[in-house]
Amino acid sequence: MATRATQIVAFGGGGFSMEWGNTLLDDYVLGVTGVARPRVCFLPTASGDADHYVVRFYRAFSACRCEPSHLSLFRRETGVGDPRAHLLAQDLVYVGGGSIVSLLGTWRAHGVDSILREAWQSGVVMCGGSAGSLCWFAHAVSGFHAGPPRAVDAMGLLPFTNAVHYDEEPARREAVHRVVRAGGSTAYAAGDGAALHFVGAELADVVSSRPGSRAFVVSRDDSGLVSERALTVRYLGPDADAPVAPAMVAAAAVAA
Repeated sequence: MATRATQIVAFGGGGFSMEWGNTLLDDYVLGVTGVARPRVCFLPTASGDADHYVVRFYRAFSACRCEPSHLSLFRRETGVGDPRAHLLAQDLVYVGGGSIVSLLGTWRAHGVDSILREAWQSGVVMCGGSAGSLCWFAHAVSGFHAGPPRAVDAMGLLPFTNAVHYDEEPARREAVHRVVRAGGSTAYAAGDGAALHFVGAELADVVSSRPGSRAFVVSRDDSGLVSERALTVRYLGPDADAPVAPAMVAAAAVAA
């Protein structure tokens, strides 16, 4: 039996939690699974399993378009019987936003980080926004704490640094450049509405739910010079075949 490719779709910000009524990114990740009615498990860990977040997920991912479920780690009832068996049986794991530090600590305490790695390696598509984007990378530039944004060690499924809300929060751009300049890994950064689609460790596509959303790669050459390059973004809405020019104005900021 052929092995499915490993895939991660990392939102700079967007999806049902930020763009209610705009389903373009959520439709995209459902389509990436290649399954007509995919099994989708939502992990709201970064929000402390906020009830309202879980309710919004089920409204956005109704039973008519997928087989939705969620895994809670802050409740007596997890929502599933056997977390490992359940996650390995999914077509898509969708991780919500919130605190990346709390998310990683909770996952590690419950062994969920190892289960997700196993599921990813087996071909389950991983996706999410905010903390749900940052968690998959070697390093995450997080602003969810007191003080300026800083890099934290994440899961390392992808060997890069990641930043979200990149156009909307200038301090994150400064932090990314600072991390890369200090010898950190190449960074991929996306603004709200943009999503980075990795197949294996290669960036396969950059898509957006808004015409002006942008994404960038930040790297350091042998001399120590840091450069930022705008990536070509494919808008998923009307005139979807036309790439969005890197010079277009970014979308309006949305609070994380």
